[in-house]
Amino acid sequence: MTRVEQRLAAANVAVALVALFGGVVTGLFQALEYAGVEIYPSLAPAIRSHYHSVSIHGVLNALVFTTFFICGFVPFILSRSLQAPLASARLGWVTFWVMVAGLVLAGIPLVGNAATVMFTFYPPLKAHWAFYIGLTLVVVGTWLVTLNLVLTWRAWRARNPDRRTPLAAFMSLVTFAMWTIASLGLAAEMLVLLIPWSLGLVGGTDALLARTLFWFTGHPIVYFWLLPAYISWYTLVPRQAGGKLFSDPMARTSFILFLILSTPIGIHHQYTDPGIHQGWKLLHALLTFAVFFPSLLTFFNVTASLETAGRARGARGWISWFGKLPWTDPSVAAQVLAMVLFAFGGVGGLINASFNVNMVVHNTAYIVGHLHLTVGTAVALTFMGITYWLVPHLAGRALWSRGVALVQVWLWFGGMLLFSPTLHELGLRGMPRRTDIGHVSYMQPQWKSLLPLVGIGGAILFASAVLYFLNMALTATVSRRAPQPALEFAEAVSGPDHAPAFVDRWRPWLALAFILVAIAYGPTLIRLATTTPLTSPGLRVW
Repeated sequence: MTRVEQRLAAANVAVALVALFGGVVTGLFQALEYAGVEIYPSLAPAIRSHYHSVSIHGVLNALVFTTFFICGFVPFILSRSLQAPLASARLGWVTFWVMVAGLVLAGIPLVGNAATVMFTFYPPLKAHWAFYIGLTLVVVGTWLVTLNLVLTWRAWRARNPDRRTPLAAFMSLVTFAMWTIASLGLAAEMLVLLIPWSLGLVGGTDALLARTLFWFTGHPIVYFWLLPAYISWYTLVPRQAGGKLFSDPMARTSFILFLILSTPIGIHHQYTDPGIHQGWKLLHALLTFAVFFPSLLTFFNVTASLETAGRARGARGWISWFGKLPWTDPSVAAQVLAMVLFAFGGVGGLINASFNVNMVVHNTAYIVGHLHLTVGTAVALTFMGITYWLVPHLAGRALWSRGVALVQVWLWFGGMLLFSPTLHELGLRGMPRRTDIGHVSYMQPQWKSLLPLVGIGGAILFASAVLYFLNMALTATVSRRAPQPALEFAEAVSGPDHAPAFVDRWRPWLALAFILVAIAYGPTLIRLATTTPLTSPGLRVW
C-alpha cells in the first residue's frame, strides 16, 4: 500500500465526519422539538422549519456520511487485503473531487431551503435542479470507485491466478457490485424523471413511478451501509478481540446471498401504494424474508467468532465469554454494542416486511426508531468504532483518549436504548412520522407522556457525539505521534480453501442477481413506464 490510499481514505473520512456533525446537530434539534422545546427560528435561525431540519439530517447522515465513509474505508481495506495499491491513484482522486462537487452542488439548495424534500425526495415535492444533479454526481462517484476496485482486483488476479480472493477483498467487491446494480434505479429516477422535470424540460412527473424507482435503490442502500460494517465484524473484530473468524466459507456465502437478494425487495416499502399488483408485492415480501437468511448466517458466524475470542481469554461457561471480550478497547466495544442493538433492528425489519403488521407501523414513528437501530447504531456506531483505529492509523498518531472513547461508546448505546424504543412505542400508539408533531391539532395524551424521553435520548446521543468529535479532532491534530501497527486480518478456523472454487467466480452470481432483479421489477417498471402520463406538477410546501 502507498501513501495515496491512505490520503484518499483520510480525505473521504474527513468529509464523512463533517457531514455526520451537521446531521447530529440537526438531529438534536428534532429530538428537542419532539420534547416540546421550540427551536426554529429563535435558536436555529438558519433552519427555516422542522422539515428543513429533517431534510438536512437525513441527507447528511443517511446519504453523505455513509457514502463518503464507505468510499474511503472499503478501497483502503481492499488494497490492504490484496497487499497492492489501487489500480489508478488518479482515478481515485478524480472520483473524490467529483463526489465533493456533487455534495457542494446538492448542499447549497439543501441548506438554503430550496430542497426541503426529505432524504427520500418523493415527488411531487420538487427541489432545485442542483440538488438532483449533485446527488447524481455522488452516485456516479461510487461507480468510479467500483471501477477502481475491479481494476485493482483484476491486476491482482493476473498475478495470482490460482489464489482465492482474500476474504476482505472479496467482501469489498461484493459490496460495490451490489450497490452498482441497486443504484441503477436511483440513476433512472434522476436522469429520466427528476432532473428534466426540475429543469423545466418536461411538464410533469409521476409519484408512483418515481417511488418505485427510488425503492429499487432505497432498500438495497441499507445493505450498502451495512456490508462495510459486516466487513469489519467478519475480518477485523475477531482479531482485535483476540480470536479467529469461525468460518470463511460461510462468510463468503452470506455475501453472495446479499449480492443476489438485496435489490429485488424494495416494493415491500410500497404495500400501501395503488397501481402495483398484489402478486408483485407478495414476491417482494417473500424475497425480503429470504434476505434475512444471510443476516442470520452473519449473526451466527460473528457470534461464534467472538466466542472463540472470549474462550481464548479464559472463559469457560456458556455465556461468560461475552464478559471476557476486551471491553477496554473502544473499537471492539463500539462494534459489539452495535451488534447487540442491531439484533433488535433486524427483528424490526421482519415486522416491516410482513404485510399485515406493516399496516400498523407504516409511516409511523416506529419506522424512525427502526432506522436509528440500523443506520443510526449498527452502521454509525460501527463506523465510529472503526475510526478509533483508522484515524490514528491514517494520522500516524495515538488515539487522544481511550477513556473518553469508551464513555462516548456507552453514552451512544445508552442514549439509543432510550431514544429508539420510545419512538417504536410512539409508532405503535399511532404517532406519524415526517410530521412536526409539536404543532399538530391532533396531539394525543398517550404521545405527549412519552415525547420528553425522545428529547432526553437525543440529548444523550448528542453528548456522545460531542465527545466523539472532540476525540477525533484532537487525535488528528495534537495527539502524540506514534507509528501504528500494521493492519492484520482475522485468521479463520475454517479457511478459504474449505469453500468450493465456484464461490470465487463472479459471472454466475452477477448473472443470477440481474435475472432476479429483472423478474421482480421488470413487469412492473415496464407497465408503469409505458402507461403512466407524466402530468404531476411540482409542489413546494415549505
